Order: sequence, then structure tokens, then C-alpha cells
Amino acid sequence: MTNSDDLKRRLKELLITGLRLQDVAPGGIADDQPIFVDGLGLDSIDALELVVLIEEHFGIAIPDEEVGKKAFASISALAEFIAAEQSRGA
Repeated sequence: MTNSDDLKRRLKELLITGLRLQDVAPGGIADDQPIFVDGLGLDSIDALELVVLIEEHFGIAIPDEEVGKKAFASISALAEFIAAEQSRGA
């Protein structure tokens, strides 16, 4: 398992526990599945909670809505964003 795979698994688990998603398992979330609307059906309140969870767990900031839209496009996009931000800060 690569670091990327591990990060994606951790993100799925964080999404499920942090947003209290019932009847969703990490394996049921595809890496490229949209997180919001058509994908997992999350709304704007969930988005705010997810921003806080990501910032707390990974120590990175999501500065604005444009960055957020790109970062939260999918689990894969979010993993890439986090990895890039962490390497930039290292």
C-alpha cells in the first residue's frame, strides 16, 4: 500500500466518522467519486465540517471556496491537495 493509498483510506474513514455517515463503508467510496451532491450527497454544512476536520487532522488550511471546490472534488483530489500542501510546508 502506498502513502497515497493510506492517505485515501484515512480520508474515507475521517469522512465517515467526522460527518457521522451511516450505512457507508470506506470501501463503498470510490477514490474518484464526487464527494458532494451526486456522489455522497453531502451539503454545504457538511462541507464546512469537512474543512474543519481536514484543517485539524492534517494541519493545512483551505483558504477559499475555489481551492475548496478543487480539493473536495473527490477523495483522490483531496489526497493530492493534502500531500502537496504538506510537502510545501515541510
